[in-house]
Amino acid sequence: MTIDITAQNSAFLFIDVQEKLVGMLQKDKCAKKAEILARTAKVLGIKTVLTEQYPKGLGSTIHSVKYSVPDSAKFFEKTSFNALLTDGVKEALGDVKNVFIFGIETHICVYQTAMALLQAGYNVFAIKDACASRDSDEFKAGINLMEKEGVKILTVEMVIFEMLKSSKHPNFKEVQAFIK
Repeated sequence: MTIDITAQNSAFLFIDVQEKLVGMLQKDKCAKKAEILARTAKVLGIKTVLTEQYPKGLGSTIHSVKYSVPDSAKFFEKTSFNALLTDGVKEALGDVKNVFIFGIETHICVYQTAMALLQAGYNVFAIKDACASRDSDEFKAGINLMEKEGVKILTVEMVIFEMLKSSKHPNFKEVQAFIK
């Protein structure tokens, strides 16, 4: 990969990994992978931003993610599908170069936010196995269009090992245990 990816120049953007939304097609996988990413962010000190779409109706971020993210994580309630239209989200991302985006629903909020991030000049990566949609065709369409528009499509393990770079990383064993 030609883009320099480190914990210091990257952010994880969790999109709407909420109680009532995890009933999606890929719910178990999406929730488990989001928790792995939350734990990884905490250990490696990756900037973490989470959004919640209308939490009064859809519930808050799932417990396993909410209590695994770094203490410095920023949470934002939103009603727009593009998270960057929510006050404070772009500012919370700060000056990172790389944004790793994932969550629910792939073809709506993840897609619209990814497009806005590209327009804002970020290197954007969608973590495919940590995304979900109600319908598998919608999921595939969202992933395919993001990739066509320039978003890089990765998996959780690809992201983790790209951040670690080597088995000599001081947190390698701790983070590796999350995916075993």
